[in-house]
Amino acid sequence: MFDSIKNIKTLHAKVAALERIDKKFFTANSEYKLQTQPRKLYFINKEKQIEILYNSDLYGRKALVKTNSFPYMTISLDPTGNLMRKNQHYTINELGYSFIGHSIALTINKDKAGVNNFSYIGKSNRNGYTCHLLEYENKNYNYVDYKTDDKETVSSIAAKNGVNDYLLREKNNLINNFGYLKSGITLKIPNLYCKKAILFIDEKLLLPVSLSIYDDYGLFESYDFTSIKINTIFIQDEFKKENKNYGF
Repeated sequence: MFDSIKNIKTLHAKVAALERIDKKFFTANSEYKLQTQPRKLYFINKEKQIEILYNSDLYGRKALVKTNSFPYMTISLDPTGNLMRKNQHYTINELGYSFIGHSIALTINKDKAGVNNFSYIGKSNRNGYTCHLLEYENKNYNYVDYKTDDKETVSSIAAKNGVNDYLLREKNNLINNFGYLKSGITLKIPNLYCKKAILFIDEKLLLPVSLSIYDDYGLFESYDFTSIKINTIFIQDEFKKENKNYGF
């Protein structure tokens, strides 16, 4: 699976997301096209009428965003800023399989039992794919104290400790705090990325087509991928706002 992720140059997929926000579950059905090097991205949620385009070669480090709400126009936003991250588990920077592979690798590295906490269940069908079904669980999942240092953010702490950014925010009532934290504050951080995970890995693509993550409260998030296309050739204006199929 890690080798398959490394070999992705372009990716086109649909994703059905289920995320727990403030103890309630929200769903979203989206589609995205991604070029990994250099990273370029087009994202659309047709139900919410949201389009996002990221192309640093043309538009800098910000994303072009078209929404169906005020100000009813295309605006340029920081992908890691509060407007794009509010009530979201992840940013557009985590779209694609690289982040999933990285998170699994971190979990294996931090967990003393490593791959021994993975169980191979067998073959199973999911989202129209024949898959290898794996489960991961560590009953020692808990929260530990962490004292903040100078110029640290929730995201930098999560990245440094290999834990879930949103879970860290939720546990410490910092859901919409994206700036620097005060030095010397004690936070509760997970000792692992998750308590339990269920993965359906397609036997041909060797990529996850379904992923569910659990914490100490239960299901935290799940993502189901369909219409997966790997390493197809994109058209010349695939990541340009002038593309006639886009609404920018």
